[in-house]
Amino acid sequence: MLCPCRGKLKLLVVSLSFVILFTWLYLLVGNSENGRSLLLSACLVESTEARLLERDVLASRVREVEEENRQIRLQLSQSQGLAAQPAEGNYGNQQWVASADTGPEDVENTAEERANHSECSRSPTAEKCELIHVACVCAGHNASRDVVTLVKSILFHRRNPLHFHFITDTVANQILSTLFQSWMVPSVQVSFYDADELKSEVSWIPNKHYSGIYGLMKLTLTKALPSNLSKVIVLDTDITFATDIAELWAIFRKFTEKQVIGLVENQSDWYLGNLWKNHKPWPALGRGFNTGVILLYLERLRRIGWEQMWRLTAERELMSMLSTSLADQDIFNAFIKQNPVLVHQLPCFWNVQLSDHTRSEQCYTEVSDLKVIHWNSPKKLRVKNKHVEFFRNLYLTFLEYDGNLLRRELFGCPSQASSESTVLQQALEELDEDDQCYDFRRERIMVHRVHLYFLQYEYTPTDDGTDITLVAQLSMDRLQMLEAICKHWEGPISLALYMSDAEAQQFLRYAQASEVLKNRKNVGYHIVYKEGQFYPVNLVRNVALRNVNTPYVFLTDVDFLPMYGLYDYLRKSIVQLDMANTKKALVVPAFETLRYRLSFPKSKAELLSMLDMGTLYTFRYHVWTKGHAPTNYAKWRTATTPYKVEWEADFEPYVVVRRDCPEYDQRFVGFGWNKVSHIMELDAQEYDLIVLPNAFMIHMPHAPSFDISKFRSSPSYRYCLTTLKDEFHQDLSRKNAPPGHIELTPHTPPMPFRSIRLQIYGCRDDCMGAGATSRLSCWHRRPGQDVFYGLSLFETLLKETD
Repeated sequence: MLCPCRGKLKLLVVSLSFVILFTWLYLLVGNSENGRSLLLSACLVESTEARLLERDVLASRVREVEEENRQIRLQLSQSQGLAAQPAEGNYGNQQWVASADTGPEDVENTAEERANHSECSRSPTAEKCELIHVACVCAGHNASRDVVTLVKSILFHRRNPLHFHFITDTVANQILSTLFQSWMVPSVQVSFYDADELKSEVSWIPNKHYSGIYGLMKLTLTKALPSNLSKVIVLDTDITFATDIAELWAIFRKFTEKQVIGLVENQSDWYLGNLWKNHKPWPALGRGFNTGVILLYLERLRRIGWEQMWRLTAERELMSMLSTSLADQDIFNAFIKQNPVLVHQLPCFWNVQLSDHTRSEQCYTEVSDLKVIHWNSPKKLRVKNKHVEFFRNLYLTFLEYDGNLLRRELFGCPSQASSESTVLQQALEELDEDDQCYDFRRERIMVHRVHLYFLQYEYTPTDDGTDITLVAQLSMDRLQMLEAICKHWEGPISLALYMSDAEAQQFLRYAQASEVLKNRKNVGYHIVYKEGQFYPVNLVRNVALRNVNTPYVFLTDVDFLPMYGLYDYLRKSIVQLDMANTKKALVVPAFETLRYRLSFPKSKAELLSMLDMGTLYTFRYHVWTKGHAPTNYAKWRTATTPYKVEWEADFEPYVVVRRDCPEYDQRFVGFGWNKVSHIMELDAQEYDLIVLPNAFMIHMPHAPSFDISKFRSSPSYRYCLTTLKDEFHQDLSRKNAPPGHIELTPHTPPMPFRSIRLQIYGCRDDCMGAGATSRLSCWHRRPGQDVFYGLSLFETLLKETD
């Protein structure tokens, strides 16, 4: 009886076991689909539960958390806005920008856009070769200098063609137009707009800001810039870029249909009104916005009537505020407060504002976060900031960066070359690279960057029309002569300085630290930037000569000190000798001393005494007598009235001439024939050489230049100089030949000549001239040849054969 019972019992137990097992498996599978496991619950193994969470469930939860965090941030910003201006019900920039900025497609990106770290994978990019437009208001000498550093930082990072739009005064226009014309950067266009024509638009607005009326000019850009220009990036001059400007340009694509202006929030407490007691700023949303970097959607601004809207805003606020404190920025902020939907807030790394007491440090945690640095404090590089040394070094990098290196092509972006570039390229192609003097010939046509009026310059013309400018050139090794020259010459000075970008900044610091130079505003300093292996001495001289504002010029070298009172003496001589109506070159006799410390003579009598004592010498009498011998120093000792001298070979005096005199021949570089050729040009144009009896200048000692060392040590250098001299002779003869002249080709002996009734240049030992009635150039006599150029058909050449 027991066996059957036991068998049934075993069968029942097995059946129950299977039922329990299948039930447990069913429940396990069902609950696992919902992310829960009965087995894990029973066993209380939490680590196993985490590993078994499904990926899609986790992602869904992350999205929920991100949305919750976004809502919390919006509520916090709303609370901060209410706390800042509870009376006006201001909801803060973060809250309303989020709603205006966030479309359905951008809900998940809002938090990332507000972060201070850029994400390459999500950053918009400009189209390859898309033209980027940049606008800037620039007035005066100092702002023009700042613009160069801004442009360098943009060019360094850029990969797109650029079009700069400058609203300038007359000074900045002259400086920047010359700079860009000589810079010749590929794929860069430049347009200028006269700020004087826009002044009437904003001159009615009282402005306390140091930028003056030019600080309001950005309000007029919809009118100033071309009507077909739809978008533009507007920058202050004290901006430095640390990234490609195309990244900023691409943000235009993120504008909603209603947004017309892109700005970064102001990083100081200015618009919160808590900087000092009774501080009352213009109205703004929350902290307000800084206008150092602006994205302007010009097409949309014109469509909504921007010009009328900002005017109405300004008129309304000026009734209570009386004047602006931060120029255009106050009006922009008042406008935005009334129309918050029109603004697109940029991440703050697009305008890291380095003024005192700002929150700029919250805009970055790493160097890679930096995009744009804004030196918006009047202290500029001396501003207080924890990382100011890093920012200062970044700025100085571009300040002293060689701008010649930025003349690089944008590969894959075809651009139309400027007329200057085309002419230069054609001239280079015509040169023979196998020519031994190729480097010399190339230097003649090379275009150097030129920055006119590097420092503040002021000049008031005289009423009598006799004013005269001292014209000279120098490099870094003659910088110490400037203060002495300014003490000896009180009239206007035009100086061209041949320097690198870094040396130009050293000069700037030197000039700003010198009390003598700081107090002289009538000195024009023009930087010719270094390029090539030769010193382009005559090109540099021409830069100084072209930028003279007086009717007369005194052409000298920087290592000469003029006698005290020479400026006034020359002005009187100009009147006495009627230079306005005659072609004269007034010769100032040159002397020299070998002493670095010299008791400078106060008069001609004192100079003659020092000359007799051996303290002074006639200039280069023991090295290059022919250079100044025609001055006739023996006659000068006793002369009391001006006297005329004749041109002789290798004569190179320092002269006073009218401003419209011939320029220096730029084929001569370095040492040799750079001044001689100019005096020959004056004589060929029939200038009379008149020596002044009571004028003198003294050459101060200095170390030999690098170029004279090359001349002395290099046979190739001397050969090329001789070749250039021959070519100059021929060119000058052709250029100044009278109408109806013929050119005689070289002939071989036996045909020596006996006499010529002409004035002869350069071969006085071989040609005899008497009673000159016109001019013939017998420039060069080669062995076995007599070479004549420019012989008039009406002159008789008498030749005698053996």
